[in-house]
Amino acid sequence: MAYDYRQMVALADPTRRRVFELIAQRPRSVAELTHSLPVSQPAVSQHLKVLRYANLVQAEARGASNVYHIDPQGLGEMRAWLDSMWTDALGSFREAISKSKETKE
Repeated sequence: MAYDYRQMVALADPTRRRVFELIAQRPRSVAELTHSLPVSQPAVSQHLKVLRYANLVQAEARGASNVYHIDPQGLGEMRAWLDSMWTDALGSFREAISKSKETKE
């Protein structure tokens, strides 16, 4: 399965990363996020829309507002992709060391 880069694109924006970090600390409403950030409520809502599209956060209706929390499935997909890159990098490093030893012998 190919990795969906929407998550990386979504987190490329510093304000959006901050929104994500705040939600990672604990679930929050748009109003709570707006009070913690130097941007307007419509801007926070737009950032949340992008994070939802990237499967990084989910909304849960609570009364008249939504509370946002981390989407564990989307975050798990991104982590699996990063883990695979790490595994590939270690394999390449092992191969380079092996070739280096062969050259010295």
